[in-house]
Parts: sequence; structure tokens; C-alpha cells
Amino acid sequence: MSDTVDIYDDRGKLLESNVDIMSLAPTRNAAIQKIIMETKRSVAVNLGGIQNALATGKMGGKGRQILGRGLDYDIVGRADEIAEKVKALVQVDEGDDTSVTVLNGGKNLRIQSPTSRILSGADYMSSTTVGAAAVTQTLIDMFGTDMYDAMIVKSAIWGSYPQTMDLMGGNVAGILNIPQNNEGLGFSLRNIMANHVAAITNKSAMNAAALSSIYEQSGIFEMGGAVGMFERQQLLGLACQGLNANNIVYDTVKENGKDGTIGTVLQSIVGRAIEDGVISVDKTAPSGYNFYKANDVPMWNAYAAAGTLAATLVNCGAGRAAQNVSSTLLYFNDMLEKETGLPGCDYGKVQGVAVGFSFFSHSIYGGGGPGVFNGNHVVTRHSRGFAIPCVCAAVSLDAGTQMFTIEATSGLIGNVFGTIEEFSEPIKAVAGAL
Repeated sequence: MSDTVDIYDDRGKLLESNVDIMSLAPTRNAAIQKIIMETKRSVAVNLGGIQNALATGKMGGKGRQILGRGLDYDIVGRADEIAEKVKALVQVDEGDDTSVTVLNGGKNLRIQSPTSRILSGADYMSSTTVGAAAVTQTLIDMFGTDMYDAMIVKSAIWGSYPQTMDLMGGNVAGILNIPQNNEGLGFSLRNIMANHVAAITNKSAMNAAALSSIYEQSGIFEMGGAVGMFERQQLLGLACQGLNANNIVYDTVKENGKDGTIGTVLQSIVGRAIEDGVISVDKTAPSGYNFYKANDVPMWNAYAAAGTLAATLVNCGAGRAAQNVSSTLLYFNDMLEKETGLPGCDYGKVQGVAVGFSFFSHSIYGGGGPGVFNGNHVVTRHSRGFAIPCVCAAVSLDAGTQMFTIEATSGLIGNVFGTIEEFSEPIKAVAGAL
């Protein structure tokens, strides 16, 4: 079967025709490579948060305050001056790709360390550490902080680090989590909470799914899960589920959006798979039940992945609630298997993820919500990149029912990184790089 696809945007508009799926690989596509590099070299600084921490002595995490050690620094009012000095400290060479941008009326900075700093390090943390150090040095110099108050400035920026591995209570944040929190080799790009992705894409559900799919599949490439025959499998999934290849996701949602259910989405996907020759009847039982065979197994998985996302958009969109996503992941694929006799998305792994996910997010355990999950989580890591894009779409459609809302967990991330075009509209970016 042909391995060329047409890429459509989240409005069903054709962007690029006859795209070789190999050109969508993170190792080849310039836009995906830029997204990954910008993710690694960008950090958000909450200048308003630093100013408030210094004024109140509240720093280092919840419930921690040092009375009598407040500093009255007008940081937000001097944001432009701070940005200029921070850039001079962060850059390696004059005119390199260092960027320091003032956002939200001086309340935030976006620091993008030069690529040379990322390439010369063993991991991706230099953007955070160098950015935090540069802001610390700048404030100490600008406000003439003495050696007795310097540690107060440092704590307002860095939080409780290094007493904690992360920057607990700090005012510097990257999209990526710290390496120590990764579940295994190559999990860094999968360790991004769904709420972050939704915030960055301004709650645009299909773009959130696309950005998540790029991160998830890039992580699969990094951990060695897309080598040899598996590369085509992952790229077809990235194309059909994440990048709306052949308009499968959009067409399916449009067909079922008014009064559809996950059952009618299933009918649409199976019908399209038959029409496109991806599956065909293998044998018919005496009862009249048709057993299907996959004429192209990876392509069938890609259709199942696209259907899983479409079912999420229809079901969670109807409820305007993210909590439906785990049951949607489970029962769409359970019914898909019963309808066709073929494996569901990711050969049962999405179903397995959904069972544990529903328990941990809002069942008896109830310790979290869909928005704080990621592909690195012990419950959701098992799917090879096909579950979390649906979660990101679901939380984008949520109307405020989550216990951990996007605004509470990811406001800074969204405000700072949502202004980068490749992040906010990844489908267009990827298509534009072809």
C-alpha cells in the first residue's frame, strides 16, 4: 500500500498532498526538530512571582515563609532592563540565537538559551539552570543586593533547589520535567503533562493532540522503539492520529459531532477502513458475523489510533469534561475488537492504559486528574505514543471540571510558550516544512 498521505489542518483544510510518511520522522522533519529544540532550550521566568516572593518572604514551596526578610524590588517595572542584562549573560556569542522576550506586561520572561549551550551539554537542563542563574545574577547586580540577602534572591528564583531535586516553589519553569523523574531511557519528551500541552495550544483540541503526538512519537524514536519495521508503524500513527492525515480524524468527528457516540465513531472508522482497503472480510460465521483481516497491519493500527482520537473528541466534547477520556480509550477499542475481530489501537496497550488510568485519575484511588498525566507515568507509559494525545485533546475540551485545572497547573507555561507558532499550530508547522 502507498505510504504517502495528505495532511489536513484542524479545520479540514488541505495543507500538503502526497507526503511521504518518512518525511514526517523527527529525524527528518525540520519543523518537528525545531519544536524539540525550542522545547529543550526555552524556559519561562515568572518575574511577578519573584517580586511577590521577595516582598512576602514566601519562597521554596507551599507553607514556607521567612518573616522579616522581605525585599522591595520593582522587578516587573524593570522587566525590559532585566531582559537585556539576562540576554548578555545567557548568550555565548554576540548575534547567536539567544532570545529573551518580555511578556504579559513584564510579568514573564521567555528565555531561549543558544543552541550551542544545548549541544554542549549531556542533557536538556542548561536552559533552566543557566536561565535561573542569569536572572539571579542580574537582580543581585541591579538592586545592589548584599551577601546577606543574596540567598533570599536566589531562593525566590530557584525555589528549594538543591534541597529538592526539582525547583520546588521556584519561579523558573520549562516544558520538560527534570531528568530524575523520567521512568526510563528516552522518556524525557513523554514526561510533559497533558495540561501543559493544552495550555500551549490554547486549548485547541486537535492541535493539542498534534503537539502531544509529536512529543510522544519523538520519545518513541529516542528510546529505540521506531527502529526497522517499527518505524513505519509509528509514523503512520503520527500521521493519521496526530497530523490528521487524509482528514480521517476531522471527517470522522464532523460525521459524528452532532449526535454521535463512540459506537457511531467506531462504525465510521470501520467503514472507512473497508472502503480504503485497509481491512476486508476474512470469513463469515454461520451467524452472519464477519471476521476481518488487516491487509496492512500498521495502517490498521493508524486507523484505530485516529478513531480513538475521534471518539475522544466526540465523547469528551459532548460532555465538556476530560474525565470521560479513560473510558473512551477503553471502550472504543474494546468494541472495535468485538466488531472486527482485529486488535484495537496499539494492539491492546491503549486498553490496558485506560484501565489503570481510570483508577488512578478518578476512581477509588482518585489521586489525580487526566490533565496531570503524561506518557512517562507508570500507568500510561505502556502505549507507544497513542494514548496521551487523546488525553491532551480531552483536557483541551474540558469546561473546568478538573480538580487540577489547566490554569492552576500550566498558566505560566501556556502564557509563555503559547506565543511560539510551531507550538500553538504544530500541524501547519510540520506541513510547512515539507
